[in-house]
Amino acid sequence: MANARVLSVSTGREKADPRIRAALGRTAIDKRPQAARVLVTRLGLDGDEQADQENHGGYEQAVYAYAREDLDWWVEQLGRELRDGLFGENITTAGLDVTGAAIGETWRLGTAVVQVTSPRIPCVTFASWLGEPRWVRRFARAGRPGAYLRVLSEGEVGPGDDIEILDRPAVTVTVGEAMRAFYGDTDLMRKLLAVDGLNARWGEAGVQVLGRAAV
Repeated sequence: MANARVLSVSTGREKADPRIRAALGRTAIDKRPQAARVLVTRLGLDGDEQADQENHGGYEQAVYAYAREDLDWWVEQLGRELRDGLFGENITTAGLDVTGAAIGETWRLGTAVVQVTSPRIPCVTFASWLGEPRWVRRFARAGRPGAYLRVLSEGEVGPGDDIEILDRPAVTVTVGEAMRAFYGDTDLMRKLLAVDGLNARWGEAGVQVLGRAAV
């Protein structure tokens, strides 16, 4: 996509937060924009952490990208300012339709190469952090989840870097459609499970969705 670029690069350290009602009581969701270029490794950005490593981070969810355009949509919905990184994203994009990106699609992000693996599914930590009523349900219904990325080739990324779409898979399921599949669209889930590059963790989710539909 022409003019797609990195608006900001954000990282965060794990810390205790009294607002977080999840079992750990700790979070690294507070991502803050960095002025300098940041190393992109197979496990994410240098200097970034995840408190709940069972559900966040790892090779399949090394980097989280969210579009500034979607943040601005939420500004209108919530009536409050939302800085880059507030949704816990590492990469805030501009000029890129993240919701319309295909699962398995690859991007050049600065000098790194990354692959879209799955949408973000909202959790209680995200809801506690935002402090908005019924946030999990509202975020899910909005269908603007942002995308988790797998790092295929390490490199560096900084504000202002171009984002280049390198490849799209033959079977196309978008990030937004993948979220609908997770919440019960069985036709989309069947299609999604055939996509190369899908987050390996989603096999179990697919079995659960299809199993419920069969009952």
